[in-house]
Amino acid sequence: MPARSITTARQERLGAELRKLRERALPTIREASEATGIAQTKMSMMETGRVGVSAERVRYLAGEYACDDAAFVDALVSMATERSRGWWEGYRQTLPPGFLDLAELEHHAGYLRSFESVHIPGLLQTEEQVRAIYGASVSGLPEEQLDTRVRFRLRRQAVLDRAEPFHCTVVIHEAALRLRVADRKVARRQLLHIVEQSERPQVVVRVVPFDVDGFTRIGNPMLLAGGPVPRLDTVLLDTAYGGTFMDAEAQLGRYRRVLDDVERAALGPVESRDFIHRLAQRV
Repeated sequence: MPARSITTARQERLGAELRKLRERALPTIREASEATGIAQTKMSMMETGRVGVSAERVRYLAGEYACDDAAFVDALVSMATERSRGWWEGYRQTLPPGFLDLAELEHHAGYLRSFESVHIPGLLQTEEQVRAIYGASVSGLPEEQLDTRVRFRLRRQAVLDRAEPFHCTVVIHEAALRLRVADRKVARRQLLHIVEQSERPQVVVRVVPFDVDGFTRIGNPMLLAGGPVPRLDTVLLDTAYGGTFMDAEAQLGRYRRVLDDVERAALGPVESRDFIHRLAQRV
C-alpha cells in the first residue's frame, strides 16, 4: 500500500493510538518489529498515519501489545476501516487542512462540549455573522474565497441535524454575546438565532454572565469532541497560532475539568435562554 501524501488528523490519531499501545508494551520500534514481524519502516509509517492499517492488523497488534480493552480495540478497528470520503474532502484544494480536520472531528463525535469567550460558536453562527467575522479577520480575502469559507462553516452546522443520539453543549461568556462584529441588526438576529437553536433537544446553550464571582477561565476557546470511548476523546484548543488537537490522557483530564468548572459557573439552560433573549431586546 503506497504512503499517503496527505494525512488527516483522524488518520494521525489512529496511528498515535497504535504507538501508545506499542510503547506501553514494547518501548522501541525495533522490539515491536521483532515481536510482530512487521518491518520497522512500515510500523513507523502506520504510527504516523502515513499508511492504512487493516482491521486484522489492528486486532493482531492489540493482541501482541496485550490490550484487553475490547471496546477500545473495536473503536480503533472502526477508524481503520473507514473508506468513505466525507463532504469536507471536496474542499481539500481550497481551504487549509485545519478546517477539514475540524469538520471531520465534529462529524465523528458522539457529543460536543465547548466554551467560547470571544466569539459565538461556529455551529451557532448566522450567515451574516460568519461573513462579518471572516471579512474582518482575514485582510484582503478575495470574495470567492470568502464565499467558500462561509459555505463551509454553514455546511458544518448540519452535524446538529444528525438523526442518531447526539448532544452539543455550548457555554458562551457574556463578552462573546455582546461583541458586535457587524451592526445592531446583525447582532440582534444572531442572538435570536442562538435562542432558537437552544430550543432544540440536542443543543444546550449556557451563559457565563459578567457578574459571576471568581470566574478565572477566560482564555482560549476549547472544544471537546467525545469519541466512541473516553480514551478517544479529543480536545481542540483554539489559539492565536491556529487550532491544536490534544489527546494525551493528562491533557484530556485537564480540559474536562476546565469544562466542568465553566459549566458550574454558567447559568442553567432556561436562565441562559432568557438572558440571551433580554440581550437581544436591548441591542
